[in-house]
Amino acid sequence: MPVTPEQLFAFLDSLSIAHQTVAHPPFFTVEDGKDWCGKIPGLDCKNLFLKDKKGDLWLVVMPSEKRADLAGLAQKTGAVKFSFGKPDLLLEKLGVTPGSVTPFALMNDAQKHVHVVLDADMMQADMVNYHPLHNAASTAISSADLMKFLRALDRHPVIIDCGTG
Repeated sequence: MPVTPEQLFAFLDSLSIAHQTVAHPPFFTVEDGKDWCGKIPGLDCKNLFLKDKKGDLWLVVMPSEKRADLAGLAQKTGAVKFSFGKPDLLLEKLGVTPGSVTPFALMNDAQKHVHVVLDADMMQADMVNYHPLHNAASTAISSADLMKFLRALDRHPVIIDCGTG
């Protein structure tokens, strides 16, 4: 069974990670959340679930206003030609559905099948926003606490410039 938002929040609390969650209508795309910009504290972010030609899986996390360059990302990460991962693979590996992709879903990837890439500009933000395992809310944490969360999961993300914007 995938981790629930309540289990996520309890895990964040156990790590002494401050978090604030704001409920909103479901956002399936960055465009869906445009009207909420400024109503939720922190940098709005997007998450891309990708698969490369070798079959490796990747989660790319970046500011929502940046445009991802998949060819450039593949080159920077050493991956071979990215494409978007299928919804059934996303559910199997991260326990979430399209529109709900989030770094918090890495709690569901105990086997560490998914490589993590974080945008360098995003990591300079004080606060960052991600869905809490569903797309009808956004949870703000500090970028430093995102790293604390990932380290607690024994994750070592690649931090690079992920796009233009």
